[in-house]
Amino acid sequence: MRFLLDTEQREFARSLDALLASCDTPAAIRAWADGDHAPGRAVWARLAGAGVFGLAVPERHNGFGVLPLELATAFAELGRHAVPGPLVETVAVAALLDRLDDDRLSATLLPGIAAGKTLASLRLTALGPYALDADAADTVLVVDGDTLYAAGEHGPVQPSADPARRLSRPSGGTVLTRGRGVARAAAHAADTAALATAAQALGLGRALLDHTVAHVRRRTQFDVAIGSFQAVKHRLADLLVALEFAEPLVHGAALALASGDDAAGREIAGAKAAAGEAAHRAARTALQLHGAIGYTDELDLSLWIRKARPLRDAWGTPAACRARVLAV
Repeated sequence: MRFLLDTEQREFARSLDALLASCDTPAAIRAWADGDHAPGRAVWARLAGAGVFGLAVPERHNGFGVLPLELATAFAELGRHAVPGPLVETVAVAALLDRLDDDRLSATLLPGIAAGKTLASLRLTALGPYALDADAADTVLVVDGDTLYAAGEHGPVQPSADPARRLSRPSGGTVLTRGRGVARAAAHAADTAALATAAQALGLGRALLDHTVAHVRRRTQFDVAIGSFQAVKHRLADLLVALEFAEPLVHGAALALASGDDAAGREIAGAKAAAGEAAHRAARTALQLHGAIGYTDELDLSLWIRKARPLRDAWGTPAACRARVLAV
């Protein structure tokens, strides 16, 4: 099994990195947190033009086919640049619809998702009470047992550790479809969401590491850069090792999902646990090595730091992921 990205995939990642570097993502994050979605949607439109959302949509609905490894590659860059919005939930909805035997519903929603015009959110009641950014989404779906609903009111927005992750409790509204196939499709959607979240966390962790390395090279104590201190070097080396170990797990999980491997769910859970814990370690390291300025809202890096724990726990806490890996 090949865990390294090929030349085309690496070039795709570099092109997304360059695209997002030209966007003012900190401003988009702050606007999103304040309920202004226009800057964030402008970033989404550029991502759609680069084909990001089409990676989760079958060709018959104007996508590029379902390509989990390329999707994970893209989401690592989205995490690196902390793009706001229900990115994971939108591709999870695409995965849900792709597995449902309902061409009418798929034809209604999937072309808009591929084009970046339809932001979607998803709540699986078996996994929790919340949906992300339901107030910003064009479509909110709720799966309760074997029933799929188009949500009615999304309810009031709940506070989150990351102010740009706006949580609410949408309830079931219009019944779209029922049957045992709904539960199977929801399970696949949850796996896709966990994989995308793991990739996001991986990218976030790498961004935090890069920013922290740059900071400790600049900041001095006793007339030397603090990055020359052995304790700082060891802390950053341990973080790098954690991220380097998580990356092949994410890629391996994506390949397992693409191949339809029966063990894909367990591999995704392992990748999610490793990447989430590495991102959380990166946030703690960045906060401590930046000192007091790491706590300030004015520092753009704080927007990255505050995303780490929610990403670690979204679509499967570390404990839940480890339990799934160990399940017989």
